[in-house]
Amino acid sequence: MSEDKPSKKVADQYDRGYDYTQYWNNRDYENAAEQVAIRRLLKGRRFAKAADVGGGFGRLALLLREYADRVTLAEPSQTQLDAAETFLAGTDIIKQRQQADALQFADGELDLITMVRVMHHIPEPTEEFAEIARVLAPGGTAIIEVANYGHFKNRRAFKKAGKALPTEPVSIRTVAADEPDAIAFVNHNIDTVVNQLAAAGLVLQRKLSVSNLRSQTLKRFVPTPVLVGVERVLQKPLAKSDFGPSIFLELRKR
Repeated sequence: MSEDKPSKKVADQYDRGYDYTQYWNNRDYENAAEQVAIRRLLKGRRFAKAADVGGGFGRLALLLREYADRVTLAEPSQTQLDAAETFLAGTDIIKQRQQADALQFADGELDLITMVRVMHHIPEPTEEFAEIARVLAPGGTAIIEVANYGHFKNRRAFKKAGKALPTEPVSIRTVAADEPDAIAFVNHNIDTVVNQLAAAGLVLQRKLSVSNLRSQTLKRFVPTPVLVGVERVLQKPLAKSDFGPSIFLELRKR
């Protein structure tokens, strides 16, 4: 994206006294479930240049380095990049401050992009999808995680009420926004997102249902390795019904 077209998004949504590294305390299952999904989608493949867009402190960038020769952590928050200096110390992962709607890569420069736990902050992702398509080489791969409003519980509730699931993003914010530009928290309709991606030239190849066992009760009584083992079995079959709270989409650039 040209330098004379700055991003309209607020760059430092997480730079307000929030330590995102602490969020992952007691979330070993969720972290492992996401890594299982990415490994399944990338198994047996090798990439030259990859970027983890909105990758925070680099939690998944290390995983990408197993599949790509060069990995860039493209993250808008300086606080997260500061944390990445410690988390990624001793690695060759590149750390750059970038917004998803204004990526600092040349056209077609990358052959792999991941964007995980970002879509729930983007009610209208058209510009982000256009940027991802721009910087991906033809035939390149994108893995985009989507917070799923049509998960099993919601789908059952809407069916019982005789209503159709919303096609537009739904805010799931539980407390009032503290600032006018406060970060959004939304869930998406998966079919709507897939259509938006297709319009940007990113065609769905596969999808996985992820974090299917996300339950405080289960996590309290069932060992994490057991949960992850069951999760591994469920991700592919449950994707057919968009069962889980998180859907991973593998896409190919036309």
